[in-house]
Amino acid sequence: MQVTETLNEGLKRAYSIKLTADELDTKVNEKLHEAQPDVEMKGFRKGKVPIALLKRQFGQRILGEAMQETIDGAMSKHFEDSGDRPAMQPNIEMQNGEKWKEGEDVEVSLTYEALPVIPDVDFSKIKLQKLVVKSDKAAVDEALDNLASSANDFKDRKKGSKAKDGDQVVIDFVGTVGGEAFDGGSSEDYPLVLGSNSFIPGFETQLVGCKAGEDRKVNVTFPEEYGSKDLAGKDAEFACKIKNVKEPVPAKINDELATKFGAEDLKALKTQISGRLESEYGGAARAVMKRQLLDALDKKVKFELPPSLVEAEAKQIAHQLFHDENPDVKDHEHENIEPTKEHYKLAERRVRLGLLLAELGQKAEVEVTDAEMTQAIMAQSRQHPGQEKEFFEFMQKNEQMQQQLRAPIFEDKIVDHIFEQANVTDKKVNKTELQTAVEALDKD
Repeated sequence: MQVTETLNEGLKRAYSIKLTADELDTKVNEKLHEAQPDVEMKGFRKGKVPIALLKRQFGQRILGEAMQETIDGAMSKHFEDSGDRPAMQPNIEMQNGEKWKEGEDVEVSLTYEALPVIPDVDFSKIKLQKLVVKSDKAAVDEALDNLASSANDFKDRKKGSKAKDGDQVVIDFVGTVGGEAFDGGSSEDYPLVLGSNSFIPGFETQLVGCKAGEDRKVNVTFPEEYGSKDLAGKDAEFACKIKNVKEPVPAKINDELATKFGAEDLKALKTQISGRLESEYGGAARAVMKRQLLDALDKKVKFELPPSLVEAEAKQIAHQLFHDENPDVKDHEHENIEPTKEHYKLAERRVRLGLLLAELGQKAEVEVTDAEMTQAIMAQSRQHPGQEKEFFEFMQKNEQMQQQLRAPIFEDKIVDHIFEQANVTDKKVNKTELQTAVEALDKD
């Protein structure tokens, strides 16, 4: 077998792999002799079927297997000897494939783009700034006020008062479609908070201004995507009796409020809030510092990029941005989207950083543990209430979905590894300054 280099230009590689007819025939005979002891055929004892007969019977299938195995072996040896790592799946093409006949030499072309050699990085020379925010009394008090608002009580409004947005109306209602009542369309003493958007669109707005003791008819249309096929897109009328109108009263900030949120007392609740706020600040500060790191690496580390990876990434970016700007367009029901210079610029950054972080992770022997994956899958499953078990089982069987979860965990572990070696200084800031820094991430 002969392997000849036909192209070595930048990261582009091309080779010709030639397998002579004699080499292929020898391989076929070897495989036939390996199989002979286990073959049974009418008229012959097991293991005694003549090679010539086996060749007539199974030759074509064995020939295909021998050809594939030999070429695969040549490729593996080539990558092992050369040290090349293909950026994408190599392209393999048999010359004269349709015209090739048994007894002729086999020639295959192998083309690919090699991954670049990535230079070492001295992380100690990378300067990063960690924004530090402490949870002060004002922030804790603000959080307490928000909790109190979310735990609103309601008290009766003065007799004859009109209901406003945010008020609670206690109602009896009966819904009909085409004059016929439907399942789940009626209730008594239902406490509905106006503006909560918990009912069909348009329902709550028609109750604004109602008074206790009043009867109202509410006309709405069920959304086309409504869960019940019998009701989706249908016009409905609800006969409502307003039994009470109540205004919201913020809950008092005391031990009783604390117990509603699972704390022993108000002091314990404040401690919990302070810890949660500092955790949130820490997460936001980490995101800002991560962007600093990626920007620094993008400027500091340069190497040639595989054009195919950049092209694929640019097309993906263009496609994603198109759908972000046109949410009504589903799937691929649109014309081909050509990437712009900006798309290619962003693609180059992503590919460069992706290759760099992957290389750093490999050198540092960073791994995502089974426990980390299980935790990530469980976190995702909790976003599907009532279907947690089914989602968990689905994820365990789907390698592609697992990879989508594994990738960001892997990246974060590499980033943390670099943080430990980088020159990091703390900078005390207030909550507003941190928020501004976080908002700037979305603008870049």
